Amino acid sequence: MIFQQQLRIPGPTPLPERVTRAMARPMLDHRGPEFGEVLRDVIDGAKRVFETSNDLLLLTSSGSGGLESAVANVISPGDQVVAAGCGMFGDRLAGIAEAFGAEVIRLLSEWGQPTDPDDLAKVLSDHPRAGVVLLTHNETSTCVGNDIASLARVVRDADRISLIDAVSSVSSVPIEVDKNQIDVCVSASQKGWMAPPGVAFVTIGERAWALNESARAPRYYFDWKRHRDLLRSSSTPWTPAISVVYGVQEGIRMLEEEGLPQVYRRHADLAGATQAGLSALGFELFAAEGYRSHTVTGALPLPGLDLAAFRTLLRQRYGVVVGNGQGKMEGRMFRVGHLGAISAGDVVQVLWSIEQALEEMDLAPADGRGVQAASSFINRSARGGA
Repeated sequence: MIFQQQLRIPGPTPLPERVTRAMARPMLDHRGPEFGEVLRDVIDGAKRVFETSNDLLLLTSSGSGGLESAVANVISPGDQVVAAGCGMFGDRLAGIAEAFGAEVIRLLSEWGQPTDPDDLAKVLSDHPRAGVVLLTHNETSTCVGNDIASLARVVRDADRISLIDAVSSVSSVPIEVDKNQIDVCVSASQKGWMAPPGVAFVTIGERAWALNESARAPRYYFDWKRHRDLLRSSSTPWTPAISVVYGVQEGIRMLEEEGLPQVYRRHADLAGATQAGLSALGFELFAAEGYRSHTVTGALPLPGLDLAAFRTLLRQRYGVVVGNGQGKMEGRMFRVGHLGAISAGDVVQVLWSIEQALEEMDLAPADGRGVQAASSFINRSARGGA
């Protein structure tokens, strides 16, 4: 039997039909007024999702490109930078800073554990010359969701600049850029925005712009000033990914039609249901309780489970694609994405498929435990009890 593949990884995420239809619109002159209207609409909508009045730039790039732009525009070679990491993407952000000549002081948490605000405060106290602090909001490699409000407060109280990787959180988890006084925040289109890869968003506060004036790291394509200057006339310095922008525009409309508070509640419920279902099946969840991501859940294998064979069976027999572990957890855990255009029924389908696969591999009976636990969680939440 041939299935329509069910993409349950932490990005790229499934595309709603409305988004795919929007992307089929004809090409526009990217220097003309029609595209200018689209660009302005997307920028204004994205600001509402980030909850910011700061400048917001739209870059044609991956999320990593957005992060590189942030580093390149606020540091100079030789600057001290604190990088707080709790997984592979925190390591990547630190590596970007090192590539641009920064002296990086790393605050590393055990994988599966969050960044501790008290530990961060101590590192900042010990390194007064470190003017920029690199943080990760939602670490998909370890399935950890950091308490970004507390971490941003520590950075602000120490009078440093916060640069936050929120690639996989914004539009699925509240970020409240202005309320949390976040200086630089980066997200990308292929996550909860429900669009394909190809667009990164960067919000830039006044303190970050002031630091940009003295920053000496090289940049050209990602020069924020070029983007800001052209945005004033509703344009971009380089050719934008027009079709992806169409998709982002429609994705923002869908987010706002659902209502952002309900979007965030849905993601929290889907995370809770996934975690309940996997736990009922005997899987040990990887991230620390209380800090588990609302967009992706990681689980360690049952004794005797061949993870590669398990993921292959899910993909080939049931059309369900779950993620491998990353970095040092590659081949040692699997990850279930539940962000973007995902519903409770999608979570139930994944858990049902996992139950069938485990029975086929003679590891556990397909007795409905996982589906029942997830359904019970969803029902309690609907009644206000979760």
